[in-house]
Amino acid sequence: MGSDPQYAKWPLLPLSQHVFTFTNPYASRPAQTASVKSLQDAISEHKMAPLYRYLAHPIEGILNAVGEGSANVVGKPPSRKSSAIGMIASRGPSSSTNVPWDEALYQSLQADNERELEEIQKEEEEAVEKAGETEIHAARGKRAEFWARVGDKEKAIAAYEDVYEKTGILGAKIDLVLAIIRMGLFYRDKLLMKKHVERAKTLVESGGDWDRRNRLKAYEGLYLLTARSYNLAAPLLLDSLSTFTSYELCTYSNLVVYSVLAGSVSLKRVDFKSKVVDAPEIKAILGDGEDKLLALSGALSAGPGADVNSQDPSSAPAAARATVVNLTTLGSSTTDQPEVEVAVDFSPLAQLVSSLYNGRYKLFFQALALVEEQFLTQDRYLHEHKNWFVREMRLRAYQQLLQSYRIVGLDSMASDFGVTVDFLDRDLAKFIAAGRIPCTIDRVSGKGVIETNRPDDKNKQYQDVVRQGDQLITKLQKYGQAVRLRGSERA
Repeated sequence: MGSDPQYAKWPLLPLSQHVFTFTNPYASRPAQTASVKSLQDAISEHKMAPLYRYLAHPIEGILNAVGEGSANVVGKPPSRKSSAIGMIASRGPSSSTNVPWDEALYQSLQADNERELEEIQKEEEEAVEKAGETEIHAARGKRAEFWARVGDKEKAIAAYEDVYEKTGILGAKIDLVLAIIRMGLFYRDKLLMKKHVERAKTLVESGGDWDRRNRLKAYEGLYLLTARSYNLAAPLLLDSLSTFTSYELCTYSNLVVYSVLAGSVSLKRVDFKSKVVDAPEIKAILGDGEDKLLALSGALSAGPGADVNSQDPSSAPAAARATVVNLTTLGSSTTDQPEVEVAVDFSPLAQLVSSLYNGRYKLFFQALALVEEQFLTQDRYLHEHKNWFVREMRLRAYQQLLQSYRIVGLDSMASDFGVTVDFLDRDLAKFIAAGRIPCTIDRVSGKGVIETNRPDDKNKQYQDVVRQGDQLITKLQKYGQAVRLRGSERA
């Protein structure tokens, strides 16, 4: 095991979710009001003058609609910073809920920031004069964490880089890069995240400890989720479930949601069964009754040699039975977790997984609608790709049903999915035209049938062998010509 993680507290990523929530037209009014209050309280408590200006300034704030707050200012249009595109759900607040600008409050926060910076500067100068490298490094780290805490992105990154250049400890270097990745997540700066995820991977491969390797999996998985690389994010997020300690990144409940959604849309059926449907870490959250108790007691992950008696729910350890209530709040009491985790209703997610695997497509469509409403539209990492996700999940269900049949009645399939024939016809037509489903729809005769065009694997293999053989013969002919030319040159 390596040293304990450093620089893991700031920035507070839940604040970015609060900004997203009260600009989200899909969020309820109570949720928007609660988010505004949480954000205002955090700004006052942590003296976040730069973040307050970035969000609420009447001219430069990203929360203002175009033209709002600038009627009395001539010649200076409202600022539209690129990171605002990912940080807020809409250009202006989706309701009357807003963060009002208070000039007196801003000046007070700014004065507090200046006093704190003076203290940090004084501490650093004293360390340079009287103490050693450890104290100097600690003072510089305080400056970097100060800028991350108050929400000044550019100065925080510059300060982290300065500390990085002056430290030689690999673990501390990795922690600094992870802190910069969190700044990218806070402001949804994908280029910054991509650059420093690669940087962190290089550092970890050069000798990072086990804990930081596992933490990086969660960081990289979450970045890939924001970049819509669900197929790459799924294995990383699923692997993180059993070793998750990065509570500064997201809650365990959120990690479960991200893992299940990424796995559901990207994994093949065999992997989906083993890594999502039957995974003990997911069953402990999404399961019900006996499955949940077995997962919590470790019986599901114990393998074939597990004691048969241990699979009786009543014989599960008392600690395991108590954990049923509190599993999703693991780590919420640590200093790295800024907020107590709220209860999450996982039933739509559980229904989505079970109905997809078991082929109950009407329930699957109903669960997909609930997942979109309760998860995809409410989370800032998922909201951007919600339409793509819903479309890909519908495609997956269509493919799963059609691969089992040669010919299917259009009305029969529509009944299985609980939709109208016209909707199914239009939806399938889009996927067929894009080459995503190898089938044809015939509505000329009768009510319409769907005929799948299954690829002939043997014929494809034969064509591949012929093509590769032709390429090999061509290469041999060119090689023979080159050999003959060289022989004539020697003669």
